[in-house]
Amino acid sequence: MTGIRWYHLALWIAFVAIMFVMPQLVSKGTLRIIIMANFLAIFAISWDVLSGRTGYISFGHPFLIGIGAYTSAILTKRFDVPLEVAMPIAVLMTMIGGIIVFLPALRIKGSYFALVTLAFMELIYQLVQVIRPDLTGGTRGMSGIKTITRGAVSNYYLSASLLIAIAFSMWLLMKTQLGIALSAIGMNEESVRGSGLSTTKLKLFAFLTSAFVAGIGGAFYVHYLGSIAPRALFDINFLFTIIVAALIGGASTIIGPIIGAFFLTFLLEFLRPYLPGAERYFIYGMVALLLYMYQPKGLIALMHTGWNKLTGAR
Repeated sequence: MTGIRWYHLALWIAFVAIMFVMPQLVSKGTLRIIIMANFLAIFAISWDVLSGRTGYISFGHPFLIGIGAYTSAILTKRFDVPLEVAMPIAVLMTMIGGIIVFLPALRIKGSYFALVTLAFMELIYQLVQVIRPDLTGGTRGMSGIKTITRGAVSNYYLSASLLIAIAFSMWLLMKTQLGIALSAIGMNEESVRGSGLSTTKLKLFAFLTSAFVAGIGGAFYVHYLGSIAPRALFDINFLFTIIVAALIGGASTIIGPIIGAFFLTFLLEFLRPYLPGAERYFIYGMVALLLYMYQPKGLIALMHTGWNKLTGAR
């Protein structure tokens, strides 16, 4: 592995320590907000592994999350499959479904790739409502889905542990030569191909890794909520929030999507009393746009610059 220094690991240890003591510092209501931020961070990391690294912008990520969520929900709700069996199957189905649908799309570039992925998200949104509504719940979705644990504190520790495990694993992976090659595709795919590496295999690996994380996140997410509805899961605001979290936090960094997810989640909660409807998405979209225009590399770059100035002043 390359680029790992002692202060990187020190920051990870500090992050884990803060997350561990959080229930002693905030109310249960705030914990529930952080739980949603944890899940958004997982989804943003999943998007970042593919789109942030390779530059292939995906507008169909809720498709992957939806496969994981619906598979686990159907298995546990309709067929009484134990959670410990249903969730790994859900992750596997996410990867298989993703390969079948998205692999052809990896052969196209730019806006065409984005449009194809968006079309697949809309397709599954329609299919879930009309094909076997006795299984999927149709337009109403499903409720009464088994939950893994109960209570704000227990769910917080579960979501936080999941986020830490995924984030640290993806961070280590991106520090390897394989991760560097994925980043190189985003900078100049032709040069990577000219060096003798198979860009198709690299992109497939990025996509499978992204689908793996999305499947895990989707499965845990539905068993936290205890319900699922196609209108919420495949909503354009949900897609928009995932992408914006990764971009304003700092794409292609793994850490940036976590920062962006927490920033957006708490911003939306702050705006909720003043704008209870969808109008708050317009406000946070404007805030995100201004931040991105001011610093395209995201909040993590702003924090890094501030830290450099602070230590330089000393």
